[in-house]
Amino acid sequence: MAEEKITTEEKKLQGAPAKAVTAVKKDDTKPGFFKRIGKWFREMKSELKKVIWPTPKALAKNSLISVVFMLVSALVLWGADMIASLAVNLLFRIAG
Repeated sequence: MAEEKITTEEKKLQGAPAKAVTAVKKDDTKPGFFKRIGKWFREMKSELKKVIWPTPKALAKNSLISVVFMLVSALVLWGADMIASLAVNLLFRIAG
Protein backbone atom coordinates (compact mmCIF):
# COMPACT_ATOMS: atom_id res chain seq x y z
CA MET A 1 0.00 0.00 0.00
CA ALA A 2 1.61 3.13 -1.23
CA GLU A 3 -1.04 5.44 0.12
CA GLU A 4 0.06 8.00 2.65
CA LYS A 5 -1.97 8.72 5.73
CA ILE A 6 -2.77 12.40 6.15
CA THR A 7 -2.58 13.57 9.75
CA THR A 8 -4.92 16.14 11.25
CA GLU A 9 -2.10 18.69 11.32
CA GLU A 10 -1.59 18.33 7.60
CA LYS A 11 -5.32 18.75 7.06
CA LYS A 12 -5.21 22.00 9.01
CA LEU A 13 -2.33 23.21 6.89
CA GLN A 14 -4.22 22.41 3.71
CA GLY A 15 -7.11 24.59 4.86
CA ALA A 16 -10.82 24.09 4.67
CA PRO A 17 -12.61 24.34 1.37
CA ALA A 18 -13.88 27.80 0.59
CA LYS A 19 -17.51 28.43 1.48
CA ALA A 20 -19.83 30.26 -0.80
CA VAL A 21 -20.32 33.86 0.31
CA THR A 22 -23.84 35.16 0.16
CA ALA A 23 -24.32 38.89 0.17
CA VAL A 24 -26.71 40.19 2.80
CA LYS A 25 -28.01 43.68 2.29
CA LYS A 26 -27.59 45.67 5.47
CA ASP A 27 -29.94 48.52 6.25
CA ASP A 28 -27.66 51.49 6.93
CA THR A 29 -30.41 53.87 7.95
CA LYS A 30 -30.30 55.10 11.53
CA PRO A 31 -33.47 54.64 13.60
CA GLY A 32 -35.39 57.74 14.58
CA PHE A 33 -34.66 59.83 17.65
CA PHE A 34 -37.56 58.53 19.74
CA LYS A 35 -36.82 54.90 18.81
CA ARG A 36 -33.23 55.34 19.97
CA ILE A 37 -34.39 56.95 23.23
CA GLY A 38 -36.86 54.10 23.80
CA LYS A 39 -34.16 51.52 23.13
CA TRP A 40 -31.84 53.27 25.58
CA PHE A 41 -34.47 53.18 28.34
CA ARG A 42 -35.24 49.49 27.68
CA GLU A 43 -31.54 48.61 27.85
CA MET A 44 -31.10 50.68 31.00
CA LYS A 45 -34.03 48.90 32.67
CA SER A 46 -32.62 45.48 31.80
CA GLU A 47 -29.20 46.45 33.18
CA LEU A 48 -30.70 47.79 36.42
CA LYS A 49 -32.39 44.41 36.96
CA LYS A 50 -28.91 42.84 37.06
CA VAL A 51 -27.67 45.14 39.85
CA ILE A 52 -27.24 43.62 43.29
CA TRP A 53 -28.56 46.37 45.55
CA PRO A 54 -27.00 46.75 49.02
CA THR A 55 -28.95 45.97 52.15
CA PRO A 56 -29.88 48.91 54.40
CA LYS A 57 -27.25 47.78 56.92
CA ALA A 58 -24.50 47.67 54.28
CA LEU A 59 -25.63 51.02 52.88
CA ALA A 60 -25.44 52.64 56.32
CA LYS A 61 -21.98 51.16 56.95
CA ASN A 62 -20.62 52.31 53.59
CA SER A 63 -22.12 55.78 54.04
CA LEU A 64 -20.54 56.12 57.49
CA ILE A 65 -17.15 55.07 56.13
CA SER A 66 -17.46 57.64 53.33
CA VAL A 67 -18.40 60.48 55.69
CA VAL A 68 -15.55 59.64 58.09
CA PHE A 69 -13.07 59.52 55.20
CA MET A 70 -14.28 62.91 53.93
CA LEU A 71 -13.92 64.46 57.40
CA VAL A 72 -10.39 63.08 57.83
CA SER A 73 -9.46 64.33 54.35
CA ALA A 74 -10.89 67.77 55.14
CA LEU A 75 -8.86 67.94 58.37
CA VAL A 76 -5.65 66.94 56.58
CA LEU A 77 -6.22 69.54 53.86
CA TRP A 78 -7.08 72.20 56.44
CA GLY A 79 -3.89 71.39 58.36
CA ALA A 80 -1.77 71.54 55.20
CA ASP A 81 -3.39 74.88 54.30
CA MET A 82 -2.67 76.32 57.75
CA ILE A 83 0.97 75.21 57.61
CA ALA A 84 1.38 76.68 54.12
CA SER A 85 -0.28 79.92 55.25
CA LEU A 86 2.04 80.22 58.25
CA ALA A 87 5.06 79.53 56.04
CA VAL A 88 4.03 82.25 53.55
CA ASN A 89 3.35 84.77 56.36
CA LEU A 90 6.75 83.96 57.93
CA LEU A 91 8.42 84.40 54.54
CA PHE A 92 6.79 87.83 54.10
CA ARG A 93 7.89 88.90 57.59
CA ILE A 94 11.47 87.84 56.93
CA ALA A 95 11.58 89.46 53.50
CA GLY A 96 10.21 92.66 54.91
